[in-house]
Amino acid sequence: MKKVFRFYSAVWVILLALFNVISFVSVGWAGIPKYTPSFWIGYVFISLSFVGQIVCAYFALKDFDIKKTFYNVSLISTSYTGLILSFIFGGLCMLISPLPYWVGIILCAIVLGFNIIAVVKATAVIDIASGIDEKVKESTLFIKSLTVDAESLMSRAKSENIKAECKKVYEAVRYSDPMSNDAFASVESDITIKFSKLSEAVISEDSETVVTLADEIIILLGDRNKKCRLLK
Repeated sequence: MKKVFRFYSAVWVILLALFNVISFVSVGWAGIPKYTPSFWIGYVFISLSFVGQIVCAYFALKDFDIKKTFYNVSLISTSYTGLILSFIFGGLCMLISPLPYWVGIILCAIVLGFNIIAVVKATAVIDIASGIDEKVKESTLFIKSLTVDAESLMSRAKSENIKAECKKVYEAVRYSDPMSNDAFASVESDITIKFSKLSEAVISEDSETVVTLADEIIILLGDRNKKCRLLK
């Protein structure tokens, strides 16, 4: 994402340069001083908005993570909207140079407050969404990990009979409810212990033990799925 930010920064620098060129090369109204307090208030306000926008873009694009960048799109769009509003109201202060300085300060302060609140809200929403995503990852870790182990165990089985039993376990795990809960700690612990014993039986090619343990694991998974349905 560093490359994306470099391209973004290049565009940002060009826009900032154009803003400065237009600000100081353009002529003011005939007979009206250009560089009044109102002009400088608008100029400083827009310049600060440029800085705030590139800071938001940096935090949004700094991580090499597609999902985080997707979440951070709202932060970029919010800061970009704030920059446009700053151009509108700050530009009015610069254009209407005879405008009393206190009017310019009030206008810019209102827009600045709006921009800060919008950025804070966008950041809060991103943090909440990221937190939910992490929680979902943790909640589904048990079944995802067990699915990988079951698939690996099935590929290690040598005899067709044992392979068939391993496939039954794999299918049962694969189609189990992925969400875990503290209430499932006991049954998930039993499943883990049974699966460990199943792995040993598969390696030692103990067909009778494999059949027994496979049935017990499938029953435990069924009990776990029933509890999942009760909690929904």
